[in-house]
Amino acid sequence: MELENNKILITGATGGIGKALAKEFLRHKNNTIIAVGRDEKKLELLRSISENIIPFTCDLGEPLQLEELVLFIEKEHSDTNILINNAGIQYNYSFREEQHITDKIKHELNVNLYAPLSLIGLLLPILTLNDQPAIVNISSGLALAPKKQAPVYCGSKAAIHIFTKSLRYQLEDSDVRVFEVLPPLVDTDMTKGRGSGKISPEELSREFIRKFKKNKYEIAIGKVKWLKLLRRLSPALADRMLKNGSGK
Repeated sequence: MELENNKILITGATGGIGKALAKEFLRHKNNTIIAVGRDEKKLELLRSISENIIPFTCDLGEPLQLEELVLFIEKEHSDTNILINNAGIQYNYSFREEQHITDKIKHELNVNLYAPLSLIGLLLPILTLNDQPAIVNISSGLALAPKKQAPVYCGSKAAIHIFTKSLRYQLEDSDVRVFEVLPPLVDTDMTKGRGSGKISPEELSREFIRKFKKNKYEIAIGKVKWLKLLRRLSPALADRMLKNGSGK
């Protein structure tokens, strides 16, 4: 992949991994970032970083707002060639104890699964009209070995992992390149108070860019590289290690 002359839509761009990815792409010439997030104030702060950032306020958990985002891209930014599905939420709760469980299930699945799949399906015709089209889905090491505290989050990321591989098969005879990033525990607002040994969003973004440039389609970051190896050697041991963990 070329790292210059791209227009990149990044969801969850106001903090954590999304913000770090936006900054990393802006280090390269002639890149424009369409930054999507829920918080208008954070989007304004992000826009102050560069005139090449275009903010768009959207709660991906709301289907109507998702449709507004797609219309915005179709009408004003049809030269978008890279879609990065980064936004995600994680609730830690027990199915035996949570009283308002259906609200949390719906919210997690809308943001983590329905929104990225919908954006891909609706924006694919636009991506394919442009040079160097690419889709990047951010999943998780927990897609490979789940933790017990967050079953819906882990399930949604496992679904993204398998969906991305299947989509890559569908598009292998096209120009669209399909990437997946599998992060370890990253130091973001979502992971506050969870676990130790976190990497920074900036570390992740730098490693991603190196492998993105080389067309490495499944990008395991940090400890997830070892997790993938352990899954091949001893799946039961990998499951035991992650079961009570607090990974991303």
